[in-house]
Amino acid sequence: MNIVADENLAFTDYFFAEFGNIEQRAGRTLNHTDVVDCDALLVRSVTQVNADLIQNTALQFVGSATIGTDHLDIAALEQQHITWANAAGCNAQAVAEYVVTALLTLQPERIHAGQDFCLGIVGLGNVGTRLARLAQRLGWSVIGTDPFVQHKDIQQVDFDELLQQANAISIHLPLTTTGQYATYHLFNQSVLQQLPQNTILINSARGSVVEEAALIADIQQTGRQVVLDVFEHEPVICEQLLNVVTIVTPHIAGYSLEGKARGTQMIYQEFCQKFGFIADKHFDSQLDSCPQIFQGQDFKTTLRQHLSTFYDIRRDDAALRACLKDGFIEQKAFDHLRKTYPLRREWSAYGAE
Repeated sequence: MNIVADENLAFTDYFFAEFGNIEQRAGRTLNHTDVVDCDALLVRSVTQVNADLIQNTALQFVGSATIGTDHLDIAALEQQHITWANAAGCNAQAVAEYVVTALLTLQPERIHAGQDFCLGIVGLGNVGTRLARLAQRLGWSVIGTDPFVQHKDIQQVDFDELLQQANAISIHLPLTTTGQYATYHLFNQSVLQQLPQNTILINSARGSVVEEAALIADIQQTGRQVVLDVFEHEPVICEQLLNVVTIVTPHIAGYSLEGKARGTQMIYQEFCQKFGFIADKHFDSQLDSCPQIFQGQDFKTTLRQHLSTFYDIRRDDAALRACLKDGFIEQKAFDHLRKTYPLRREWSAYGAE
């Protein structure tokens, strides 16, 4: 069996080497020639799996070790009778921890704010739900909005109400361009103008959910604190945006070792189901142990004392900004940061429940 895999997938050999030959490729530049003779393709969100890539190939299976599917042309895959799978929820905990880390880095005093701090979550899928649970554990007030989901444990409000009530807003939406609830440029000039100027905005979902030009104008006017892990014109990022955004990171919110490994395991399981193999491997066997910092300790106190040990988000911000050249961060530099990223561990690895 011939397998083509994105070179940045975690534990590819551990999960797939027994099934045949694996060719690793740069995911962003994968083309038809790379996959014409392969039986299975394993990708991430940087690969556009469309009709041009997959038509007239030997492909039987495409697995994306990612939460989203907007890079997959599902209609084309189904037309070609190619089984596809993604890894919904694989890095939800990592993204939730990223958001809390960003908030506590910007405003450390919020760890003791309790119900006086209101976190608004736009999108209550896997990530939004995990984030809500984590915020509730910190004692924060949590409100959410999602026209497709109902949660008994999360107070749900209208979108406009959330914009007014939340002290911080975290976006966890797929990118969609059609329908009543299309998310493309959802956060545009009109929406941003509704936000109180001290409301923090965090986007770790899809870049184009936020209109970049409108965001720049909003920050210039309000001085708003904004955290971006994704960008409308990604992987190219302009200096003007970098100059106004408080924290920027190179699309790595979900880059925990557990999240990456879990994503590969999830498509491995679907791969085995497709081809009739027994799926008997688990990523836990491949992970090193960490010191159990949380065990027997108060959760909030431990988090406050060791936050930068678990994840130094300022380091990622500095690394991305250091790539600026001639007014832009270019694709090559952006992709290099992601390829060489030192995967952090989720808090559970340190004993958090």
